[in-house]
Amino acid sequence: MPRVVRCGHIQAINPKHEGSPAEIKEAMVLKHLGLVEEAGKKGVQILCLQEIFHGPYFPAEQDIKWYRTAEPVPGPITERMAPLAKKYRMTMIVPVYEMEQEGVYFNTAQVIDADGKYLGKMRKVHIPHTYPAFWEKFYFKPGTLGFPVFQTAYAKIGIYICYDRHFPECARILALKGAEILFNPSATTEGKSKYLWELEQPSQAVANGVFIGANNRVGLEKPWEFGKFYGSSYFCDPRGKLLVKGSEDKDEVVVADLDLDQIREVRDGWQFFRDRRPEMYGEIVQQIP
Repeated sequence: MPRVVRCGHIQAINPKHEGSPAEIKEAMVLKHLGLVEEAGKKGVQILCLQEIFHGPYFPAEQDIKWYRTAEPVPGPITERMAPLAKKYRMTMIVPVYEMEQEGVYFNTAQVIDADGKYLGKMRKVHIPHTYPAFWEKFYFKPGTLGFPVFQTAYAKIGIYICYDRHFPECARILALKGAEILFNPSATTEGKSKYLWELEQPSQAVANGVFIGANNRVGLEKPWEFGKFYGSSYFCDPRGKLLVKGSEDKDEVVVADLDLDQIREVRDGWQFFRDRRPEMYGEIVQQIP
């Protein structure tokens, strides 16, 4: 009997641009609660929200006021999402701005299982700091938890966050540890990276024989307007085929049914894991002067 899992992304435009960081955060949380309900009614079993879903992409500027939007994980947002996860028997990937302690902050994705229990978290490993508006080192410490795999009610899943997708080691490690579906919550704009959006991750799905769900926010966020977030959230299969793709300019719950039996079918045909030669790869982890 096929193992089919219904998965979903939420891509959403930030609804509030004025007010305090706390007010802006609350508006985005409230908006997502409705979209989570929509996903649950559509029968989504594993749902992924966008990178730091509870606000705008504040690394467009460097301002310590946004530190106040960070919270512990598990924490208040966990408590608000857990009842919905339990109500709809829906595993949820909930990316937030995490405060480990005062002055120590991470870009984090937490996992809440279908029974409403907190399973754990992944912290973004690679932190960009690039022109014109990705000032992430001002806000985030590099991740310290490695690449955990989560056994959920429906599948083994792995997570890497936004910029991590440009480093193929992330997907490879998660696949080797048994992840069947990889999720990449993102905040990425038009410009130099858009041509990679449907190139890199389908290729990584092929190289590792896994499903990948790529999530991106939408809209032009004020007051910065440094670039348009182009949505286009999608799921692709282990052959790199896009199964579904969201719009570029509107709120949406993007849903796809993933047949996990395809993983074995594809890997039996392409024996990449059998033919790996890790004893030959030592140079890749050596420090280059």
